[in-house]
Amino acid sequence: MVKIGVLALQGAVREHIKSIEASGAQAVVVKHAEDLAGIDGLILPGGESTTMRRLIDLYGMMEPLRAYAKAGHPMFGTCAGLILLAESLVGYDQSHIGVMDVTVERNSFGRQVDSFEAHLSIKGVAEDFPAVFIRAPHITEVGSKTDILCEHNGRIVMAQQGQYLGCSFHPELTDDHRITAYFVHQVENFINQTA
Repeated sequence: MVKIGVLALQGAVREHIKSIEASGAQAVVVKHAEDLAGIDGLILPGGESTTMRRLIDLYGMMEPLRAYAKAGHPMFGTCAGLILLAESLVGYDQSHIGVMDVTVERNSFGRQVDSFEAHLSIKGVAEDFPAVFIRAPHITEVGSKTDILCEHNGRIVMAQQGQYLGCSFHPELTDDHRITAYFVHQVENFINQTA
């Protein structure tokens, strides 16, 4: 069975675990660098990206996360997780993990009170996915090897670059597990290709 880790420092960790298990994979809570050993893919959940970065630094996780990503392991970032994956952030000089060739703008859909739901058509995943946007970022630019999977009102809200997947919204806050299942399937394909 495929093992999918969830970075469990902050954010909707339980919801991601439930979604992973509903998608037929084993979920692993990742709080320390050694927890990265033995997992086949990693989800970086939504939450508050500044707080998440502070906790990543506090737990000494940044270099292990970068090493895990650069070793080629599949990673999926949702909302704040997308911000962590992005190579470039609007208005900031430095990225975080910085492995996905996208530029991301934080809080581009407004504040907490501006949260909303929208049904999205996502390439290769779903025609009618119920997406939850909470203080969501969006992707302003993608590199030549990055595939745009979804836009909402002219803004890129989901993209994929090889084994890296990122979205602006919170798929784990719904009972629709198709995006998590898509990531699990990507991880399975990655394992088969590298075996």
